[in-house]
Amino acid sequence: MNDFQHRAPAESKPALGRLGAAAARAAGNGWRVFPAVPRGKLPAIADWENAATTDLDQITAWWRAMPSNVAVSTGRSGLLVVDLDVRHGTSAGPRCVDALGGYDTLDRLAAAAGEAPPTDTYTVATPGGLHLYFRQPDGVRLRNTQGALGANVDTRGHGGYVIAAGSVRAAGVYRVVRRRPVAELPDWLVTALTPPPAPAPPRMPHRNPKPPLPNGRAAAYLRAVVDGECAAVAAATVGHRHQTLLRAARRLGHWVGGSALSATAAHAALTDAARGYVDVEGYTAAQVDRDIADGIAYGAQLPRCFDNVDNRT
Repeated sequence: MNDFQHRAPAESKPALGRLGAAAARAAGNGWRVFPAVPRGKLPAIADWENAATTDLDQITAWWRAMPSNVAVSTGRSGLLVVDLDVRHGTSAGPRCVDALGGYDTLDRLAAAAGEAPPTDTYTVATPGGLHLYFRQPDGVRLRNTQGALGANVDTRGHGGYVIAAGSVRAAGVYRVVRRRPVAELPDWLVTALTPPPAPAPPRMPHRNPKPPLPNGRAAAYLRAVVDGECAAVAAATVGHRHQTLLRAARRLGHWVGGSALSATAAHAALTDAARGYVDVEGYTAAQVDRDIADGIAYGAQLPRCFDNVDNRT
């Protein structure tokens, strides 16, 4: 035998693959990534927001194990992504910008602000529209929105994620269409997306207060309020759950602020009502907890108590 025949074959390592390379490129931009299910949008791992990473060893392990789509945790990556959807009946082709209902909405918003549409930034064409990437502004934590800016325009920030370029779904591929540096989020968009400060609690008149409800009626009234809000939360459909949960938490927060309901009881009731949200379309238990806490805190600044409830039978 010659030397070649005596030499043991080198152990071959499985290739990282196209999707793994896409994940590594995104991490190279400083964006924290995690695997989404192959050819889908849902997270493929638990606690994705905390697990998202730029560590190439972890990325290599994930993508050598499975050809997952690539997801970017937007808030943890310092990003705010504007998601523009196409109108019904149109398709997102190479020149899909002109066909985007969401783009039309963004164009009108920019014109109203006296600015040009903010399109000179890193942009990914999705199977359903465009993702425009921006940097999160300093001193502000912008979260996800659905339709807050107008029809067919959503945003992904803290608590959210987007599927990255290179990923594939049955409906199509995600591809970079503008390879620009990620731009600063324009000031007018920062203003539009920043929640307004909570109004000061109204001054309650001291004259002729209405008598409080009797104890039995008070408890029944409050139970009906809690049950009604929990029923609305439990019945909310995907796409409306975030806003429904926040609205319910704010309404119960009014009673927390008036000391008629404990924050612990309100939080527990809403958490149970929203148990079906967890792990559906990327909604995590942490996001449910955060939405409830934020809503209760906001609502508590406008307190309600039984002294200001109409006592008519």
